[in-house]
Amino acid sequence: MSKINKMEIVLASASPRRKQLLEQLGFQVRVYPSAFFEEKPSDQNFSAHVREMALRKALPAAQALPDDLVLAADTLVILENEPLGKPTDATEAVAMLRRLSGKWHQVITGFCLMKQNQNLHIIDHATTDVHFYPLTANEIDDYVLTGEPLDKAGAYGIQGLGAKFVQEVRGCYFNVVGLPIGMVWQHLKTLTGG
Repeated sequence: MSKINKMEIVLASASPRRKQLLEQLGFQVRVYPSAFFEEKPSDQNFSAHVREMALRKALPAAQALPDDLVLAADTLVILENEPLGKPTDATEAVAMLRRLSGKWHQVITGFCLMKQNQNLHIIDHATTDVHFYPLTANEIDDYVLTGEPLDKAGAYGIQGLGAKFVQEVRGCYFNVVGLPIGMVWQHLKTLTGG
């Protein structure tokens, strides 16, 4: 087993999906959710926005736990140059899914790896293009009734029931789940020399 797998990571996120992805690779994961309030992008530099949000989420955990390696992430769904965050209610979820129907959109996840006592931080992002099949009104309504879309950016979960809407993925699938785990691994290899 490599040095990386023996690492403990503090995840500055309450996302069960991100925690599961890290555990899938053998990491010991402690959750230290960030209380940072996510802001909407002020311009169309979405990759810079998710990187900044990831950094701001990582800082409180890194300051509280300076000896630990902290990971934070932020994901945006972009449709026609407009960010789609988490829907506030079922009506908004239906509207988002109607807009995504039959179209390409982008999923951008920024992440930050930080270890305060070593003055170490790495910030990066990944972009994945996703294409939806055309969706019927009944499909959308039935999906929204499951409750799954309500805590997901873009109102769908590719790893859950929302998978049936996805026609094609170009780029990292795990990025759409919420963390480009392969890219994170590469950065951890660089950090550990492993």
